[in-house]
Amino acid sequence: MGESNAPYPMPTWASGIAGRHSLVTGAGRGIGRACALALARAGSQVVAVARTASDLESLVAEGDGRIEAWLDDVTTDGFFARMDRLERLDILVNNAGTNRPLPVQDVDLATLDNMLNLNVRAVYRTSQAAARIFLRNERGGSIVHMSSQMGHVGAAGRSVYCMTKHAVEGLTKALAVELAPRNIRVNSVAPTFIETPLTRPMFDDESFRRGVLASIPLGRLGQVDDVVGAVMFLASPAAAMVTGHSLRVDGGWTAR
Repeated sequence: MGESNAPYPMPTWASGIAGRHSLVTGAGRGIGRACALALARAGSQVVAVARTASDLESLVAEGDGRIEAWLDDVTTDGFFARMDRLERLDILVNNAGTNRPLPVQDVDLATLDNMLNLNVRAVYRTSQAAARIFLRNERGGSIVHMSSQMGHVGAAGRSVYCMTKHAVEGLTKALAVELAPRNIRVNSVAPTFIETPLTRPMFDDESFRRGVLASIPLGRLGQVDDVVGAVMFLASPAAAMVTGHSLRVDGGWTAR
């Protein structure tokens, strides 16, 4: 058989996201903020959820009329009741999370409970609320969990964080299998250390910076745009056959 000369059809990115409705948690700063703006600029109507009013105000100002701000806490019943009232949702970027590195012997119950509540319980409940909307509307949907390379490996001083992100990876696989028959895809993005205004002070410690860079074969810190590109791919029809996957944006950290 002869080969066709027709060009391979390129995946649709912005055109596939345009007109869809998205919700991004932890959207006030850093990766969440960048994801909300990228989705809006691709033509999606975006609900941006954060706890700081000034962050949301500036985000809405940049969103070209496509971003609706929710000043809310994703660990509260009120937030989930608000989600339940959404008439339409196509994309969830489940980004809100936290970390407090500590040696295992120094982890106090308040730290443990806070990280489990935000990184696991809230992630589960937000996914559950989104799935109910997807199922009710029978339009399919895409859930993208913000995980971490620490959801695939262990690290000293990060026992609780690693535990929570391993839980996110397990949830991603289980939901992907359960929801696939209804055309609902569930994936995660697993970044390495990403340089943001919040993390930059960590890298002022030269020994810490050298240690991190020595573990990343690509030899550089991750940037917010690196993560946004992965989220946009998984959220879009370009990833129509991708579910239950963890896209590691880690510069090769976990390949060793």
